Amino acid sequence: MKDFDRKKYLKIRDLLKNQNTICLSADCPNRYECFSNGTATFLLLGDVCTRNCKYCDVKHGVPEKVDESEIKRVFEIVKELKLKYVVLTSVTRDDLKDSGANHFVKLIKKLKDVEVEVLIPEMNDENLKKIIGSNPFVINHNIEIVKRLFSEIRPEGDYHKSIDLLKQIKGVSKSGFMVGLGETIEEIKDTLNDLKEANVDIVTIGQYLKPQSGNYEIKKVYSNEDFKEIEDYAKELNFKKVFVGKYVRSSYHADEITK
Repeated sequence: MKDFDRKKYLKIRDLLKNQNTICLSADCPNRYECFSNGTATFLLLGDVCTRNCKYCDVKHGVPEKVDESEIKRVFEIVKELKLKYVVLTSVTRDDLKDSGANHFVKLIKKLKDVEVEVLIPEMNDENLKKIIGSNPFVINHNIEIVKRLFSEIRPEGDYHKSIDLLKQIKGVSKSGFMVGLGETIEEIKDTLNDLKEANVDIVTIGQYLKPQSGNYEIKKVYSNEDFKEIEDYAKELNFKKVFVGKYVRSSYHADEITK
């Protein structure tokens, strides 16, 4: 863990006590640094996901009804923190006809003076168009893992649907995945090739770290040399931005890598 400002960390954590963040819900290793720097990734639509990916620490089950007051609550926190760049994500809500798209759109429009990056779950074409139409600064959809591992680790997800979603994004697109779950270097390169063919602009790749309640073991800890090989290959494909490393997560230093 990097050094962090404990006083600032506790202040942000207290400010976020009534609002979910992916930082805390997913037990992110970067939360101490990010909070002490005055940043966080807001987790919308509750903290219970309708899917149950084996690598994830977010709760799984039946979500509560959509909390419309969340729009104002997040807006007020953003004002309090004087944020210029905000990352919004959500649990997957397969129980909602719109997959939560309308909730995203309402908040994006309210945050009109802020650069907004949305990290969206899988959704159909109609709902994706709503997100695109609200003109966020960046649209991110993580592929998460290589194709071969989807059926085992993300059984409710679909690799090809995620790639198709990325192909439809207008504006700046972003995606990322983890390594260390049993993939080969060739499978990593194949995933990067697929993301390039989907016209993804920004790619993030980090080491899988088993969360406290996770039930999938780490298969490999990648070295700096391993990450350098992956980074070099990604740069050869001419992505606009590539961010690779052990603690890299899709929202980590998001405001910096999009510039």
